[in-house]
Amino acid sequence: MKTKLQKFVCSRKFMKSVLAVAVPLMVQQVIASSVNLVDNLMVGLLGDAALGSVAAVNRYYIVALFGANGLCAAASVFIAQYYGAGEEDHMKESFRSMLLVSMLIMVLFSMIGLIWPRAILGFFTSDETVIQSGIMYIRIAAWSFIPTAITTSIYNAMRSVGETKIPLLCGISAVIANTFLNWCLIFGNLGFPRMGVAGAALATLLARVIEFALSLFALHRVSFAFKTSIVDIFKIPADLFKRLIAKAAPLMLNEVLWSGGMATLFKFYSSRGSDVMSAYSISSTVADIFFTLFAGMAAASTVFISTPLGADHLDEARSNGYHLIGFSLMLSLVFGAAMFGASYLVPSLYSQVSMTTKLMAQNFLRTQSVMYWIYMITTQCYFTLRSGGDMKHTLIMDSGFMWLINIPIVCYVTYCTSLSYIWIYIIGQMTDLVKMIFSYHLVSKEKWLTNLTGKRTI
Repeated sequence: MKTKLQKFVCSRKFMKSVLAVAVPLMVQQVIASSVNLVDNLMVGLLGDAALGSVAAVNRYYIVALFGANGLCAAASVFIAQYYGAGEEDHMKESFRSMLLVSMLIMVLFSMIGLIWPRAILGFFTSDETVIQSGIMYIRIAAWSFIPTAITTSIYNAMRSVGETKIPLLCGISAVIANTFLNWCLIFGNLGFPRMGVAGAALATLLARVIEFALSLFALHRVSFAFKTSIVDIFKIPADLFKRLIAKAAPLMLNEVLWSGGMATLFKFYSSRGSDVMSAYSISSTVADIFFTLFAGMAAASTVFISTPLGADHLDEARSNGYHLIGFSLMLSLVFGAAMFGASYLVPSLYSQVSMTTKLMAQNFLRTQSVMYWIYMITTQCYFTLRSGGDMKHTLIMDSGFMWLINIPIVCYVTYCTSLSYIWIYIIGQMTDLVKMIFSYHLVSKEKWLTNLTGKRTI
């Protein structure tokens, strides 16, 4: 048993190296999540209906963002492996592909949001007050999808070559701007008009534009091997593009199906009342601060698995993959305990939200905290598979599992039983234990140990 477990044990030097890559992104995500919490608190001052409407629109936005992120994640694997192989031309071509396709995805979702806002809001709730508030929000916020596509592509490319500080600084600047603009536009401070929910949407749009401008400026000033000129944006070899899309398609489909599945689960929980809808939004916003560990380990996986694979150092990549799983488990126990402790702060944060909603949010958050280690191991297995370009298995273990097992079970207990919201949630989350076991089984088969560059060391 000791021999089997030994491969998960990593040295202090390895831990420090991982944290050096992961922490800057985690800090950026913590700041962004903290600002999202502040935004959530500000919108919460407008009442449960406003909070629920913004939560519903954000669920739609997440589907769009995850679709673009799926493409970016696949392209990042190519960039990281080509970086390890020292092939700059292919890095540029991969980056161009990432930019073009992610923009196409986000433009599509933006147009859908602008043309059919009622249909989107109506999917989540039948409450007309929530729908009307959400329509006001999405008609402005949908325009932010487009600059987000470019910013996301730039950040992913930077992280692929180990640059995490620039995205951190740009992200910090953007979230500070977002908070300040929210304070001005939601409540009419400093002479600005009092716009309520529409002000929150406008603040989001302006903050995303600021972040977009900062990321372009950083890309212009710093010399990155993947950097390309606008006139060359369409110069992508058909062979590379086909290979990238072949790898990206399962991952993009997975991200859209997964985020769509989360939106569907949100709909199921919301069927138990608008207070449950608001409570779920509150708990998710607070939990996001702790789920930043996922983002940090995603960046670390790209650097410590994809880059060695590109250099054809398969043994190093294998060892790093198992070490990252073990280290993730250690960190998850700390983050889970912190999340449980944070649940006690929820009632004091949301002064204008009903006590029933606050208590529901606490229950959601405590359930998540107890299950955190399961989420983290499963997620790290996902990152490991993705880092080696094993996109088909990521599709099976993630969204495939969700739509074939998780959603049918939650759908049944939602509409065919009288169980309370929290039991529906607990039953749904318990399926992740099976998912974790299955995910590790896929990792242990080691089909992710693949060099995508075609370059071999001698």
